[in-house]
Amino acid sequence: MLKHNLGFPRIGEQRELKKACESYWNGKIDSVKLFEIGKKIRIENWNIQKHYGIDLIPCNDFSFYDHVLDMSFLIGSIPDSYFNLKFKNDIDLYFSMARGYQKHKFDIKAMEMTKWFNTNYHYIVPIFTKNQKFFIYSKKLFNEIKELNNIVDSTDKIKPVLIGPVTYLSLGKEKDNTFHKMDLIENIVSVYIEIINKLLNKGIKWIQLDEPILSMDLYDKEKEAFQYAYKKIYNYFSLSDVKIILTSYFDGILDNLSIIKNFNEYITAIHIDLVEDPNQLKDVLSFIKDSKTILSMGIVNGRNIWKNRYNDTIDKIKKAIFSIGKDRIMIAPSCSLIHIPIDLDKENNIHLDIKERMSFAKQKIKELNDIEKILEGDRNILLKNSFLIKKLENSTIIHNKEVKLRSDNISNKYIQRKNDFSIRQKKQKEKFNFPLFPTTTIGSLPQTKELRDIRNKFKNKKISEKEYVKKIKSFIIYAIKKQEEIGLDVLVHGEFERTDMVEYFSEKLNGILSTDYGWVQSYGSRCVKPPVIYGDVSRIGDMTTDWICFAQSNTNKFIKGMLTGPVTIIKWSFVRDDQPIYKTSYQIAFAIRDEVLSLEKLGINIIQIDEPALREGLPLKRKNWKYYFSWSIKSFRISSSGVKDETQIHTHMCYSEFNDIIKQISDLDADVITIESARSNMELLKNFSDFYYPNEIGPGVYDIHSPRIPSVMEIYDLIKKAANFLYKENIWINPDCGLKTRKWNEVLDSIKNMVKATKIARKELS
Repeated sequence: MLKHNLGFPRIGEQRELKKACESYWNGKIDSVKLFEIGKKIRIENWNIQKHYGIDLIPCNDFSFYDHVLDMSFLIGSIPDSYFNLKFKNDIDLYFSMARGYQKHKFDIKAMEMTKWFNTNYHYIVPIFTKNQKFFIYSKKLFNEIKELNNIVDSTDKIKPVLIGPVTYLSLGKEKDNTFHKMDLIENIVSVYIEIINKLLNKGIKWIQLDEPILSMDLYDKEKEAFQYAYKKIYNYFSLSDVKIILTSYFDGILDNLSIIKNFNEYITAIHIDLVEDPNQLKDVLSFIKDSKTILSMGIVNGRNIWKNRYNDTIDKIKKAIFSIGKDRIMIAPSCSLIHIPIDLDKENNIHLDIKERMSFAKQKIKELNDIEKILEGDRNILLKNSFLIKKLENSTIIHNKEVKLRSDNISNKYIQRKNDFSIRQKKQKEKFNFPLFPTTTIGSLPQTKELRDIRNKFKNKKISEKEYVKKIKSFIIYAIKKQEEIGLDVLVHGEFERTDMVEYFSEKLNGILSTDYGWVQSYGSRCVKPPVIYGDVSRIGDMTTDWICFAQSNTNKFIKGMLTGPVTIIKWSFVRDDQPIYKTSYQIAFAIRDEVLSLEKLGINIIQIDEPALREGLPLKRKNWKYYFSWSIKSFRISSSGVKDETQIHTHMCYSEFNDIIKQISDLDADVITIESARSNMELLKNFSDFYYPNEIGPGVYDIHSPRIPSVMEIYDLIKKAANFLYKENIWINPDCGLKTRKWNEVLDSIKNMVKATKIARKELS
């Protein structure tokens, strides 16, 4: 029974990759040093996996920015506009695709970015042209095999990881509508065959092809592409020793077993996610029973940080052994471990009872070892695991009867505004009297090194609370002054007291904890520290009112209160696994509701409840959408529906395909929704127009994930395009997202251009 891993976190235990990339972008280190740091992280990762006895160690799971972008680079899927920049160093070409390039006479936008399936990880969207040819461009994959070969004693233990051809095409977009991206399957399979051939020549036996699209509802074109791709690869390599592991995760594959049946004989092993869908095991075993196919069982949770329940896992493995035999079984995490932190042992401030139930990436690898030992007869590991799980079942650390009672009894008065939007909008327009195209930002403003140092000093008790508060207030005053000078209509306080939009609230709520080193990559050098929801959640007291009210006292303009919504807190946290997710979400919703009412009572009449994770949390299969929306929309409405008609509720959503959930977005009943739409050139707005979306919308008019500064006319053109889709009276003007990751000079110049463009639009489009 082989133990293997699908991928390991690449940021480094101290976020070395983040610091190295940002130093390189700022010109503080050269590419040699950058590559040196990347190699050090890879070697550390490989040694960890070797130490815990992983039989097949993944290679090519490391990335300087994004593994989808790496795949584009490997197969030469690089748009001409970036090639034409003629960089001397390929890493600069690579980063220009992810971040844009604005220097000398060049001004190239970054490629579009969106969420990786239903996770909080972002990837760079490939762009395809009609009849596009693919070719091996990057040598990264082959160089890393050479590196790993110096650590393990045989290439038999090296398992290169590639995004499968059908999933890769599905992740991209056509440059125009003259073709379908799946029409490129013949061209792209040719380069995959070339890559596999080179891997075989290097002595590689096992190759992991990730096809998570198998967990989704597939169209005919995708089904045909699967049949063609894997038959073609098999025919070419049928006489070789290559062993293909077809890997899917994030949901079950039962709906697509009939498709896999058509090419099952062409693969050596199939990996399934038994964490997200444990019920698929019986049917998958029945499906492969009479074949030679090996089953890779994803039995260690790659997306959450709770310790494996060994009893349940051993039962699954024993069923599989009984059905197909031990020699046809592999065990692995459910998916790549890039979605969880690296090492729990570094955490020294977590209650021991809770910490004993937790497991990070390094510990997940060890869990595979434990499972193997239990199967070999070690009862002590099993008994200890069972004791730790049982220990917290009735713990007062976890359970609060009053909180449970409140969230278990939800009447209609908690999920309905007093009047519908048409009545509310009239009252709000009279109250606020904003001009056409009111301007605002999404909430956060630049988090400088000085600010981070102040927070760290306060956290480590090197400065007093009084000194800390004074410093944060000085940042707020500066931010208010700059926003007033630029001429924004609705201001924000900047969120300088917050390290992260979810982590901040976790520190103000019972039942949630923050880690010290639990960093996870979101995109590029952007890392987040997801909180851990371990018990019943309730509000300790006011969370934001002091800062928001202080900001309001320093301006005559309206300040927008900034909160994070319950669904986003759920989706961007590691959620307890001992009760249904909706119960936890309702508990958080009531805590946010209490904060909303406190803000309103203190005179804050514009309140934004961010839900950027609403779309990303959508189940991969449509048949599961109804259940998801039943609790997610209800959660938002619990948090937002207690206010008066005159109080304006905003929400914000990140990169999303809205066309298939536009009704549900409308059901949120937010007065104003802001969305990311600049990178897609306002394409998303057509969905709102076709649906006749009734409420107000703030389409993002510039991309904040890139350092480039958009011109006035570039922003004006986007406003003009938005006005072609939407009622002008319902349009707000704002950036794509929060500005915390950008520098002040970038932010000020960009917002100045945004306001100038808005003034032109008011004149030209009124």
